Amino acid sequence: MPTAKSTASTADKTGSHAGTRADANPDAGVETAARPKRTRGGPKGLRITDVAAQAGVSPITVSRVFNSPESVAPETLERVRQVVQKLGYVPNRLAGGLSSSRSRLVAAIVPTIAHSLFSETIQVFSETLSRAGYEVLLALSGYSASSEESLLDTVLSRRPEGVLLTGVAHTDSLRERLANVGIPVVETWDTTATPIDMLVGFSHYEIGAAVAQHFLERGARRPALISANDARALARRAGFRERLAQAGIVAVAEEIVAPPSSVAVGKRALPDLLARAPGTDAVFCGSDLLAIGALGAARQLALDVPGQLKICGFGDLEFATETAPQLTTVRVDGTRIGVSAARFLLDRLNGESARGEHHEHRVIDVGFTVLAREST
Repeated sequence: MPTAKSTASTADKTGSHAGTRADANPDAGVETAARPKRTRGGPKGLRITDVAAQAGVSPITVSRVFNSPESVAPETLERVRQVVQKLGYVPNRLAGGLSSSRSRLVAAIVPTIAHSLFSETIQVFSETLSRAGYEVLLALSGYSASSEESLLDTVLSRRPEGVLLTGVAHTDSLRERLANVGIPVVETWDTTATPIDMLVGFSHYEIGAAVAQHFLERGARRPALISANDARALARRAGFRERLAQAGIVAVAEEIVAPPSSVAVGKRALPDLLARAPGTDAVFCGSDLLAIGALGAARQLALDVPGQLKICGFGDLEFATETAPQLTTVRVDGTRIGVSAARFLLDRLNGESARGEHHEHRVIDVGFTVLAREST
């Protein structure tokens, strides 16, 4: 079942720009704190004017601390945040969103955060938006296009100002819905000639071809594949098989597994694959988790890696260099994807709010690197 959860991005970073005139003069527009009479703003009924009075700034400056911290002078930013923490003030985001017609919310739909393949991207994406005063609503689609579409309806009900999607394989109705909503959209972790709006990704097809070339250069003549069946994994499969076909290798054994991948799945998949294709001398695994499992199965089968069997993963997870032998894998810069996606959205949001301009599609191909280690 699709799930959605909010990861509240806290505004705890120091802004880098000079403040406005109100920030330069901390005493400007100071209001005397009155006894709180309303219950909004936190458990003590605090109001924004109470925070402003204690911090020695105007209420509009306190508002900027929450909504556009980059516009507040660093010393003012720190002083207001200390008062907020001391008083336990919580801004009423709903009231603020209704009054300004802005939710300061960005939705991110990803397949999973069970391992660091996507979590690296989401972490820096959230941090970058947080520094600009935005929160991230995180939704997990579980590698399902239909789940992604139903999740989109859920997150759009929260009135996000932008959306991050994983991959480019979406239903036609989802693409039409986003076009009609008219908010900035950035697709990630894939490439296409027809993005919905903006795109930060790389070619899974080219990754498959590059791994096949890597195996060929190391003498493999009967490569095989252990892969999931989601759209991105199938694109890597297509590139892998086509490059091998160009080298005259058309019989490629496969073990297709259901996502999400895991070490246990890889450990089961390799013996099944070798039972059907006993001469296999190289295996491209659709994730590092599958590859770690395959390495474990190879040890149990007393297979020499890489002498008898070469193994390559995908993702360069942090433990890929801790295996024995060290795992050959494909590295994608998830940090660059997250930062670039956030900046694309922020540029669009700032541009539209300030000038109402139309923007052309923006695309970044971050590329990838095959990291040759001991397992091949």
